[in-house]
Amino acid sequence: MKGLMMEQPLLVASLLTHAERHHADQEIVSRRVEGDIHRYSVADLGARSRRMANALASLGVGRGSRVGTLAWNGYRHMELYFAVSGSGAVLHTINPRLHIDQLAYIVDHAEDRVIFFDLTFLPIIEALATRVTRPTLFVAMCDPDRMPVAGPLEGSLLCYEDLIETYPDDYVWPRLDEESASSLCYTSGTTGNPKGVLYSHRSTVLHTYAAALPDALNCSARDVILPVVPMFHVNAWGLPYIACMVGAKLVFPGPALDGKSLHELIEAEQVTVSAGVPTVWQGLLTYVASSGCSFSSMRRTIIGGAPCPTAMTVQFQDLYKVDVLHAWGMTELSPVGTVCNLKPHQLAMSPETRHAIQAKQGRAVFGIDMKIVDANGKELPWDGEAVGDLLVRGPWVARAYFRDEAHQVLQDGWFPTGDVAKIDQDGFMQITDRSKDVIKSGGEWISSIDIENVACLHPGVSSAVCIGARHPKWDERPLLLVVRKSGNTVSKEELLAFFDGRVAKWWKPDDIIFVETLPLGATGKVLKNRLREQFHSHYGADPAPASR
Repeated sequence: MKGLMMEQPLLVASLLTHAERHHADQEIVSRRVEGDIHRYSVADLGARSRRMANALASLGVGRGSRVGTLAWNGYRHMELYFAVSGSGAVLHTINPRLHIDQLAYIVDHAEDRVIFFDLTFLPIIEALATRVTRPTLFVAMCDPDRMPVAGPLEGSLLCYEDLIETYPDDYVWPRLDEESASSLCYTSGTTGNPKGVLYSHRSTVLHTYAAALPDALNCSARDVILPVVPMFHVNAWGLPYIACMVGAKLVFPGPALDGKSLHELIEAEQVTVSAGVPTVWQGLLTYVASSGCSFSSMRRTIIGGAPCPTAMTVQFQDLYKVDVLHAWGMTELSPVGTVCNLKPHQLAMSPETRHAIQAKQGRAVFGIDMKIVDANGKELPWDGEAVGDLLVRGPWVARAYFRDEAHQVLQDGWFPTGDVAKIDQDGFMQITDRSKDVIKSGGEWISSIDIENVACLHPGVSSAVCIGARHPKWDERPLLLVVRKSGNTVSKEELLAFFDGRVAKWWKPDDIIFVETLPLGATGKVLKNRLREQFHSHYGADPAPASR
């Protein structure tokens, strides 16, 4: 027997409609590419999104058409989140930090009909215009008086604000199939071509529900949310959608992501919660420490994209009273999978014990099921000791990649994440390594992440990365690359001694190399593959490392 409930599809546009009805006066603040601050309301967001939906229809963008964006976090980008997806087209957020060859491949693979761009990325757009294989329109996200000279875009360049002014806001959002595609995001893989992950309206709305929950990102109408994580990277972890669902104020940082700019924006707008990768927060903490500042409003920060060093958690919480929510996810998970919110019995534990728990990636949010398996696919116990390959499933987990549906990705209905992890009795999952980053020394496994976390506890270390370098006797041995904190002169011998008692003796790196910077990828993660290629023979082994 079927239930007797109404059939209301879960659609992205419904998030905006809800926000307009219940939070019309809520503010959206954006630091623009031009450097000034733009303010308007949720009501303005709704009206301009409908205007843009009409404009897209006039440009021939139909249901299922892909519309690309190369843009920072800002109000115009937010408008496209709803104008494109809400009208039935597919929002394709493009990561401008990728190499031009990858960008050209992505645009062609997605078959983008129109690409919207911030003026910062004009050189990229001009390069793309000469390489795309089908006619594409380009829309500069600026006022008419700031339009660039058309140049190689002659005949295909339009102005965003001209489109907004040309069309009315009396658009009615269509009733779509909730399983239809809403947005598209490509992975930033370090090998091979990027893969497209196609999200549905249903998966996006369900992800928004779950990510906003108190034991997840814990967002409400009382929050002021600053998404530092880019809107071109997995929909800014869903925060623009969450803000509409719960009625929170949004603050967009634009391109200014240095510590000083972020701190000034946090204080000026009284931000309560922000989200970003560890490399961004390291810059913020360095600025705050050097300038003697503090945080008057921020109460929590969401850290993901890479493991959060315990030293960063301690600094945020013990020095500045900002709670850290360590989270884990993937492009293929929309992206939120787990969040490290402590359970009641853990709150009374010692600070050191709590910090150790917070180093884990946390508990699965409702909707995500996970397990760890051995090399034979046998499920391993949740005892905090057993380590295995992490598999997940859920209503916002990818089952295939865009335009590659015939390729079997799932393993008996589970998505293989490529992470190696363990899960404790309370359900807290901890990534011990990426399968490609784990170090095999003398037939035993060493976690590069554990080595990095210990290194970052040293007061003289700004950041560190551990890789496996080929070794003539042990196959691989840990090699640590370290960026010192400004003005610090910590030596190799001092840092190696720091590991004593903190890791097993055979886990200690055989050598440490001090570097000025570490190579970062398009999403702010350290490019370990590049470092492995550069230092694979550091210990004197001649054979090239196995492909990872």
